[in-house]
Amino acid sequence: MSFLPKRIKEYTGKKALVDGIPFTLPVGATNSPALMAIFPCDLQQAKRFLPQGIHPFRLWNKALLVVTVIDYRETTIGKYVEYSIALACTYGKKPAPRLLPALLPSFFKTGQYVIDLPVSSEISVKGGKGIWGMPKHQASLDFKVTAEKASSQYDLDGKLVTYVEIELPKKVWFPVKVKASNYCSFRGMLMRSDIFLDNKAGFNLFSKAQARFVIGDHPRLQTLKQLDIQDCMATVYLPSIHGILDDHIESWFLSHEQLPELAPEGLESVVALSLSEEWLAPPNAEIPDE
Repeated sequence: MSFLPKRIKEYTGKKALVDGIPFTLPVGATNSPALMAIFPCDLQQAKRFLPQGIHPFRLWNKALLVVTVIDYRETTIGKYVEYSIALACTYGKKPAPRLLPALLPSFFKTGQYVIDLPVSSEISVKGGKGIWGMPKHQASLDFKVTAEKASSQYDLDGKLVTYVEIELPKKVWFPVKVKASNYCSFRGMLMRSDIFLDNKAGFNLFSKAQARFVIGDHPRLQTLKQLDIQDCMATVYLPSIHGILDDHIESWFLSHEQLPELAPEGLESVVALSLSEEWLAPPNAEIPDE
């Protein structure tokens, strides 16, 4: 990747040991298919999911829910599926103008705020949460691709949390060469990390973007129903991701008008985790009909 920062190129091939996890640098992934579906949703309700300093990306009078699932097949910590549910966002004192953050992402610090991030393996939880502050937890996940569709199911405690399915594009040709930012809340702090992507993708837009996003009966994400999620406006499929996760992480204290009554999840949720690459049983909860 020619657009990688110089410091990443300089430490390529070196070793690191963080929280007991051995890494060959840089931290990256290859040969990993991914799907994405973007859904307009209620702007005012979306604001309730976001901490201070984070604002919904505004597509006219709508916010955007972004569901991304990556089937990581070759990484420095083994194989796992990662299922991201997020809101497209900007960072700053004030909300950004409509649409412009898509054209000027660096200026408006455009990215996504991750609401939930289940993964297949415990080592992925330990690394992602402990190092980058990502809200990872282990769940039953899958990633399926047929001749026409790609899908992923997310179960907890034997119940369906969410299911996403997209219709595959006819061609995969569009170059995606970008730095993408993730914002997350952990330890009472707002964390931002970046990933550098250099891939080819296929996509469908508007009426051609055929997708399903089902919220199941598990209580974990019932609040998503408040977003009034509408028909999908864009789907993306990447048959083979090439991504490099930046080692540079930013964090800020999350501030409140009054001291929170409950302490946020902290390092106690990470320290006892193992380096296991084992997965839970595959999801098998029933998916409701449309």
